[in-house]
Amino acid sequence: MDDLEEDLTCSVCYSLFCDPRVLPCSHTFCKACLDNVQQVSGAFSTWRLLRVPLKCPNCRSVVELPPTGVEALPANVSLRAIIEKYQRDSWPRPPFCPQHPLQPLNVYCVQDRQLICGLCLTVGGHQGHAIDDLQAALARERGAAARLVERLTDGRWAELCARAERAEQERARAEGQLRQDREAVARFFQGLEQTLARKRHAFSAALDAAEAELGREYEPILERLKGMKEEQLELLSDGAAVEEEEAPLAYLQKVHALRERVEALMDTPLPQVRPLCVCPRAADFLEQQWAGVTLSELEQRPVPRIACCHDSRHRKEAPPPCPEAPHLSAALLIGLLALLISLCLGLIGFPQVFEQAVRDAALCLASLAANLQLQSTSLLSSLSDTAAQYLASIAEILFVW
Repeated sequence: MDDLEEDLTCSVCYSLFCDPRVLPCSHTFCKACLDNVQQVSGAFSTWRLLRVPLKCPNCRSVVELPPTGVEALPANVSLRAIIEKYQRDSWPRPPFCPQHPLQPLNVYCVQDRQLICGLCLTVGGHQGHAIDDLQAALARERGAAARLVERLTDGRWAELCARAERAEQERARAEGQLRQDREAVARFFQGLEQTLARKRHAFSAALDAAEAELGREYEPILERLKGMKEEQLELLSDGAAVEEEEAPLAYLQKVHALRERVEALMDTPLPQVRPLCVCPRAADFLEQQWAGVTLSELEQRPVPRIACCHDSRHRKEAPPPCPEAPHLSAALLIGLLALLISLCLGLIGFPQVFEQAVRDAALCLASLAANLQLQSTSLLSSLSDTAAQYLASIAEILFVW
C-alpha cells in the first residue's frame, strides 16, 4: 500500500495527484503544480508568439503549450480513477491539511514537529524547513523518554533526598535549642510567677520571634525542595506514560514537552541549607545578666532580642560579660583595711613615723566605704550593706584616734 501511494504522489508537491495532467513527454503532474511551473518558466524565457513554453520538472525537456496553457493538456483519467479508488479503500484515511483542502498530511516537519502537506512545504509557511518521514523520525526518537528519565535517576534523586533530610535535621536541632531555652526560662521564673508574669510573657515573645525567624529561614527551603521532589516524581511517571504512547505524532510532541521539563528541572540549582544558631542563649543570658539582681532591678532589666544567626554572627552577638567593678572595689576595700590594721600595729612601736600614714589610709578607707555603701544594691553576692557600714565605722574611729 505504501508503494502504491508513492506511485500516486506528485513529484512537485509530494501529495496525491489532484486533477492530474499529462505532458507531451508522458510525465504526469497536478494541474496546480503545472500552473506554478508554467508561471516561472514563462517569466524568464522568450518564445515565439502564441506558444507557451513549459519545462518538465522530471526530464527537464521544454514543451510547447497552446495559448490556453495547462488547461489544454489532457487529463490522466485512468490515474484519477485509481487515486479516487485508493482514497476510498485506504484505511485509516490520512488527515487532510486544514489550510489546503484535499491535501493529505503526509510529510513530517522536523523544525515545527508536525505533519504538513506538500503544498505547505512548497508554497506554504513551511518552505525551507527540514522534513523527514514520520516513521523514520519515530524510530530515531524511540527510547528518548527512557534516556531522559535515566538522567533524573542517576544521582540527582539521592542528592535531593539528602539535602531535604539535612534541612529537616538542622531545623530539628535549632528547634531543640529553642525548647531548651524555653525550659531555662520556665525554671528561672518558677517561684516568681505572680510578680514576674510580664517578664515571662516578654521573654516568650522574644523566643516566638526567633522561632518565626527560624521558620522564615527553613520553610522556603523545605517547600522548594518538596516541590522539586514532587516535580521529579511527576516527570518519572510522565516518562513511563510517554513510552506507552502509540501514536507517532503524540509521542513526539510528548517527548519534546518532557525534554523541556527535564532540562528546566536539571538547570534549577538546589537551595543551600545553612545551619542557624540561636543567640544569645537564654540560659547564659539569665545566668550572666539576671541571676544576681534584685526583684526591683529585674523590673528595669530589658528582655534580650533572641535571633537565629549563622556562626560568624553568633560570635559577634555574644552578650557582654557582667561588669566586675563592684567586686574590684570590695577587694580593694578589704586590702586597705588589712593595711590600716598593720599600720595601727606599727604605730604602737613607732608612733612618730606611722602617724601620718595611718591618717591618710583611714581617710581613703572612709571614702571607699561610703562609695561602697551607695553601690550595695549591686554587691549582694560579695558584701552586704551592714558589713560596708561596719568597715566605714572602724575607719572613722581609727581616723579620730
